[in-house]
Amino acid sequence: MEREHFFQCPHCWEEISMILDQSVYQQTYIEDCEVCCNPIEITPVFEEGELISFNAQSIEQ
Repeated sequence: MEREHFFQCPHCWEEISMILDQSVYQQTYIEDCEVCCNPIEITPVFEEGELISFNAQSIEQ
């Protein structure tokens, strides 16, 4: 099951969205911002299919 989540890019501060997989309790992965193309480390945490924590931080290149 997937869910769209909106947040601000930690590089360019634009609002972007990403599709999160609710079937995985906790995961960490890297996605590029769709606006500025800089990498973002994404860490969503789900409990019973609900997003309980979300962290998006910049990765220094």
